[in-house]
Amino acid sequence: MGSSAGSWRRLEDSEREETDSEPQAPPPLDGQSAQWKNAVGFWILGLCNNFSYVVMLSAAHDILKQEQASGNQSHVEPGPTPTPNSSSRFDCNSISTAAVLLADILPTLIIKLLAPLGLHLLPYSPRVLVSGVCSAGSFILVAFSHSVGLSLCGVVLASISSGLGEVTFLSLTASYPSAVISWWSSGTGGAGLFGSLSYLGFTQAGLSPQHTLLSMLGIPVLLLASYFLLLTSPEPQDPGGEDEAETAARQPLISTETPESKPGSSWDLSFQERWTVFKGLLRYIIPLVLVYFAEYFINQGLFELLFFRNTSLSHAQQYRWYQMLYQAGVFVSRSSLHCCRIRFTWVLALLQCLNLAFLLADVYLSFLPSIYLIFIIILYEGFLGGAAYVNTFHNIALETSDKHREFAMEAACISDTLGISMSGVLALPLHDFLCHLP
Repeated sequence: MGSSAGSWRRLEDSEREETDSEPQAPPPLDGQSAQWKNAVGFWILGLCNNFSYVVMLSAAHDILKQEQASGNQSHVEPGPTPTPNSSSRFDCNSISTAAVLLADILPTLIIKLLAPLGLHLLPYSPRVLVSGVCSAGSFILVAFSHSVGLSLCGVVLASISSGLGEVTFLSLTASYPSAVISWWSSGTGGAGLFGSLSYLGFTQAGLSPQHTLLSMLGIPVLLLASYFLLLTSPEPQDPGGEDEAETAARQPLISTETPESKPGSSWDLSFQERWTVFKGLLRYIIPLVLVYFAEYFINQGLFELLFFRNTSLSHAQQYRWYQMLYQAGVFVSRSSLHCCRIRFTWVLALLQCLNLAFLLADVYLSFLPSIYLIFIIILYEGFLGGAAYVNTFHNIALETSDKHREFAMEAACISDTLGISMSGVLALPLHDFLCHLP
């Protein structure tokens, strides 16, 4: 008996040693690890996607100063330069910074208008590659430009990159847990903060705008690395990873399915279904359009005119500080979804319109005595804009069915771009009117 038991133990030990000596396959990626990879991946994608767009708006004042620079100058020197309209109390450029805004947004508007019609026919990877190449091209073209016209062509490339990327990545969120929307939104807010802060910091430190732009060429590389190397492969979604309350809150905006119908691809929707879903989205689209109209009317129509002579900051430096503080507010509020969720986004639209009216009155009447009061108002403006963006897309993700979610995301992302485009068109004549006031 003892000999038999000893033989059995030796056999077990031998099998255990053989098992231990066999090469072990790497453990599969667990759910928690995949969630974090996707969260970080979407945050980086949001950061990189909007970075060139933000930098071009921060550089708008410097880009337009090139019109007054000598033709053989290779880059724009930071700091104030004499303006042709020196009789105006606003120290205006001959062209409004809204011109840069329009070059930075109209291509995005066209892409977003066309996206629901056929962009889904292209796989995601080629779209991401085009976005990265256009982003890099925008930095290079603007950095080496000798004229406003060529610089605006570089701004157009930044717009193509940002618009194509936003449509692509927002629709891609439909293949991942809804939590990635918050991370994407936070990343886009981070792009605003870090993009404007890096441009401000480098130029304040004495680096020329040209070299500042060239130093940012690593951003497109980071975007491509995040998409191709960091994100996990999307899988068919179930409510996993979501709160039970969120899952229970998922209600289709419009009921377009019959009991016999089976959920399929978002792009299997008929025209009538798409139109019905789009009409259901209007209660979120319209407030977001108004929020972005008001805030970009302020940013590109009024920032340049909110000029204080009783400060040590030059006009160009004041403009860069305005952009940085606005983006700081956006970053904080776009990252606040886990702390504060707002269902009635029309309240944010109302507050932003009041903000616009107040600052427009100050531009005309000049009743605010200090630039620091403007700093506070601009930070608050950013809070409103960022909160409207992240809560709009979060609400849409909760209230659309799986079948409709990808289409709803692509259709709703037209909201901010439409509002920004409208503000740019109206800011141009306002600039000309105010700059001719004595």
